[in-house]
Parts: sequence; structure tokens; C-alpha cells
Amino acid sequence: MKNFQNHVPIIQAPMAGGITTPELVAAVSNTGAIGSFGFAYSSAGKIDSDLCEVRKLTDKSINANFFVFTEMDVPPDKDCKIAIEILEGLPLKAVIPGSSLSAPFFLSLEHQLEPIWKHKPEMLTFHFGLPPKHILQKAQSLGMSVGITATSLEEAEAIQNHGADFVVAQGVEAGGHRGTFSADDKGDKKLSTFELLKVLKGECLLPIVCAGGIMSGEDIVTHLSEGAAAVQMGTSFLCCNEAGTNPIHKKYILEERARETVYTKGFSGRWAQSIQNEFTSLMENEYVLPFPMQYTLSSSLRKHAVKTGNGEYQSLWAGTEFKKARALPAAKLISELMSEMGSYKRKQGDKTK
Repeated sequence: MKNFQNHVPIIQAPMAGGITTPELVAAVSNTGAIGSFGFAYSSAGKIDSDLCEVRKLTDKSINANFFVFTEMDVPPDKDCKIAIEILEGLPLKAVIPGSSLSAPFFLSLEHQLEPIWKHKPEMLTFHFGLPPKHILQKAQSLGMSVGITATSLEEAEAIQNHGADFVVAQGVEAGGHRGTFSADDKGDKKLSTFELLKVLKGECLLPIVCAGGIMSGEDIVTHLSEGAAAVQMGTSFLCCNEAGTNPIHKKYILEERARETVYTKGFSGRWAQSIQNEFTSLMENEYVLPFPMQYTLSSSLRKHAVKTGNGEYQSLWAGTEFKKARALPAAKLISELMSEMGSYKRKQGDKTK
């Protein structure tokens, strides 16, 4: 694929919610890797502002990522009341405004993309399914390469048939939201990144970008050697100096390493991987509204937790290998990863002599 040629084979994952600042994206791209914005919840004005700012910092390739939201029926009032009462009953007291459940629950993708057509980032990617075909075709006509997340062979085949340029193969190790086309986990085989790569490489004709659990130069080489065109790394960049990750989130990644990660629907209504905390434990078997209604409903609780510095009620998105994260400037992190890649390749070469 043209936009991987002459690049460091690393895409910094597009993490929504303010983590992927213009400074982080530019710092990554200036190394020859590809920095990414997570624009899922961003207004068109914010997207335009971030893209203007990043172009002051780099002229290298960047990626813009969006969620493919689907329309939903609002659950009956009694179900909404149950979801509200569950959140209000948690030990961390926050006002849960029922009025927040009025539609629309997500931004118009068409409107969000208006600044994309203006700024023309080199890459455009999507999570949670297939974007309308006219959007894909317009992006390609403007010179962008389009990638879509797959968690299975069936999804990858649908992406290929839709006309995308590459597949982001997301393994179960990945932090944040599971990128399945379906909002539930029915039929999700929960393949590891490496297992998914092996399944796809014999069947999918598109370049494959591997995402999930990749934290070191050895991890990168292992996936590239098996046929990946590049890797996508998110958790690795959460503690970079330039990242907009809130301080408590960074603290849990760097200091709470006795904890494990869990998948939860409690924050958003969709399965997402987070560092285990009090909220994930208390919400394990509780009723939640569909995505993104639950995300809207829990917003005030999450904001209160951030404001009060309470990490036990924040969405601490992270992959299974978060304990290997490093607190470094992005350029230094990529330099270390490239050095590790070289060392591992030399070691492997020595073994074959």
C-alpha cells in the first residue's frame, strides 16, 4: 500500500477522548511512523482545529479515525430508569442526568468528515463496521488510503469486498473498544492478534495492520515476519509526554501493575478493555444501555472521577500488556522500538548461521 512505503512500520493507534493531541500525532509522524487522531467524539470544529494545528508541526503522513455509529431504538423508560439508578447507587456519588438520554446520541459522520475533505490526511480509518461506500470512494479519490478494523475473517472479507485499502486486524489483547461489527459479542472468537493474522494472511488480499498486545521491537518483528504490513500500537503511547492521557490514567498504567485488564460494557454499552478498578467490578453483572447511550449516561460520573482524581471510576482503557508501557517522549519511544527491532533481527540471524 502506497502510504506504508518508506514509513516506519508503526501506526500510533487512534485513541479518542483527547489522548491523541496534535503534539503526539506530529511527534510520531516526524519519526517516519504514522500518527493518528481518534476523532470519534469530536465536533467538526474540533477536528478542523486539530488538523490545522498538526500541520504546523509536521508535513508527514497522518491518520484520522472515526467510529461507524449505528442507529438504535431507545429502550423503554423503565430500562433507562434502571440504568440511571444503578449508576446513582455506586459509592462515588455523581448526578446522573436522565435528560442526557435524549437523541441524538452521536455526531453525524457526514458532518464530522467535512474538515477531512478540506485537510486531506493521508490515511482515513474506521472502527465498528463499514462506512458508507460513497465516503470510502470520496476519500480514495482525494488520495487517502482507507483502513477498517476487523476482528474476524468474516469482517475482513466484508472490508475487502467494500473496497478498502487495508485491514486493521484487532486482537483480543487490544485496549479500548473491541472493534466488532456487532455491538454484542455473539460469534466473537476473541482471537489473539497473532492468531487473527495467521487466519487472515491466507485469505485476505489486502495489507494487514496488526493491533493488540504489541509493545516491543520483538513483537513488531514477529508480526511483520508472519506477513503483517505494519503494526498499530495504542497502549504503548498512552504514557508519552505528548499524549493527552489524564494523569491518573497514566499513574495506573505505570504504578498499578498488580492489576489485570478486564472487558467491560459498564462505561459505554460496548465491550471495551480497561484496567480493572472498582467500577468495572461493581458493574460486572449490571444492566447497561446500548452503546453509545451508556457512554452518554456515564459521562457525568466519569468527568466527576477525573475532576476528583478518582481512578476507581475512570475508564482506564489499556491493553493486556500495559505493564510494558514506557513513560517517554514519542520520538524516544519509537527510537527504542526501532533499536529493539534491529537487535532482535540480528539475534534471529545469528541463530540461523
